[in-house]
Order: sequence, then structure tokens, then C-alpha cells
Amino acid sequence: MQAGTGLTGGCRCGQVRYVLARDQLPPSYCCHCLDCQTWSGSAFSQQVMFAEDELAVTGDITIYELTSPSGRTSRQRICPTCHTRIYNTNSARPGIAVLRAGTLDASDKLDAIAHIWTKRKQPWLAIPEGVRSWPETATAEFFTLLMPR
Repeated sequence: MQAGTGLTGGCRCGQVRYVLARDQLPPSYCCHCLDCQTWSGSAFSQQVMFAEDELAVTGDITIYELTSPSGRTSRQRICPTCHTRIYNTNSARPGIAVLRAGTLDASDKLDAIAHIWTKRKQPWLAIPEGVRSWPETATAEFFTLLMPR
């Protein structure tokens, strides 16, 4: 990655900064599962997927590991100062990272193209007409569309 290129973002306190090797904002999706509601403290989380090697992080990162009953390990990368969750990886998807979209400097310009785990969404939240959604997780084919290189 060339210096000065890519999308930038970071944590709330500024201790962790990153550059994502993309010239344009990637598509994002919203997850309404109970884990995402708990992690975000909100109705859903908005995320961006990419190859982990596209991300260059500066600053200290704390890793929180969580192993699911199925044996998959999720590694959450968090700022140790302000506790902003930056991104995670999962042993079920080697080499793929999931960035918390709100940490992008240009997060207000993102377009959420899908919603997953809508059977858990808050009843007051309306998904815009024409936006794809799934009651649980999306198809594997859909997630590959989120990963242009």
C-alpha cells in the first residue's frame, strides 16, 4: 500500500488509527443479532468485510478472544484506552476481517446494502424498501459480493 492512499479511520480517543487499502468506500451490511446488539449497545452493528492484509493499523490493540460452542474463535481488536472495537477475525473465515463501519472517518457516507438477523431486529426499526435482508445470516454468495479486490 502506498503512503497516503486508502480509507482511514480509528478509535474514539485517537490512539488507534488505520488505513484500509481501498480507494472507495466498500459496501456495508447491518447485523441485528443479539450479540451485535450487546457489543454495540445499540439496535444493530454496521460492518464492512475485507481481506485482513488490506488493513494497516497503528497504535496499541488489545485482543479479546471468544470461543463459541461450535469451537470457532473470534478475535476482537479493541483500543485498550477507550475500548472502541475496531475489527474482528474469526477462525471460520481465515484471512477475512470485519471492520466496525462506524470507525471509518467517512462512516456517514456508507451505504448499507443488506441487513442480517432481522428476526432479532428492534420492532421500531424499518428496513428501507429494496434493501436485501435475511431473517438469519446471509448466503455465502452474498458475503463474497462484499469482498471486491
